[in-house]
Amino acid sequence: MFSREHRSGIFLLLLIVTLFQIGWYFFDFSPKTPKPSNDELQWLAMQSEIDSLKQINNDKKYEIKPFNPNFITDYKGSVLGMSVDEIDRLHKFRALDKYVNSAKEFQQVTKVSNELLNKISPNFKFPDWVTNKNNSNYKDYSNVNFKKFPEKKATVIKDINTASKEDIMEVYGIGDKISDIVLQEKEKFGAFASIEQLQYVWGVSPEAYEDIQKRFFIGQNPTIKKVDINNLSIKELSKFPYFDYNLARQIVIYRSANDDIKNIEDLTKIKGMPNEKIKIIALYLEF
Repeated sequence: MFSREHRSGIFLLLLIVTLFQIGWYFFDFSPKTPKPSNDELQWLAMQSEIDSLKQINNDKKYEIKPFNPNFITDYKGSVLGMSVDEIDRLHKFRALDKYVNSAKEFQQVTKVSNELLNKISPNFKFPDWVTNKNNSNYKDYSNVNFKKFPEKKATVIKDINTASKEDIMEVYGIGDKISDIVLQEKEKFGAFASIEQLQYVWGVSPEAYEDIQKRFFIGQNPTIKKVDINNLSIKELSKFPYFDYNLARQIVIYRSANDDIKNIEDLTKIKGMPNEKIKIIALYLEF
């Protein structure tokens, strides 16, 4: 039925189909993914490590290790599941220089629930002289009325400009060194004109400043060193604690070009003026 040419064409077609099938089997015709750069490889390795650490952190459970319940901190107490009131009761009791010597006494002091006590008390670790009651150092507080604690001493508000070093050291977070810095800062100005100044004193933390606001005030007519901003030279102006030489120079330039500085609004127009302190600065100036 087929001529010689037709037969040759059919055989050639079969050969071509066979070759395509062999090529498809032995060669990869899928699009090639570009090889990642060294930076990409490093990021991938780092991301893999981060994911691994996250998984470890998620799987990690807080393990309660043996501890002395007399020295529970706020953080430790919150981790154990104690409420703020329960922690405060323990701290007030310890402020009396007393110690709990058993799980029962701990519950009497803190008022923790039986469920929480059963959970954490197996990890209580008391000193040997406590567990050995025959020791002469053992103190039994089982009959103490834990409901009666001394009232917190009322804070006496004082004038910061007449406060002693000891008064300043009563502030939360202020010790011997920082109290000296506060007093030195006061001497630079003659007196503090505003309680807000204390937040800019080196070493005074936000927590300490908050406590200062509760303990101190500015008395009437504090003896401060006034600065004649319109007549002093650059050198004299630069001696004011809130001014440096460059700012003093800008002040002189501005007052020369604008016929003196008349008010706070003029101060805000001076280049380099610390506007966050401008109300405090104005209290020390003579316009």
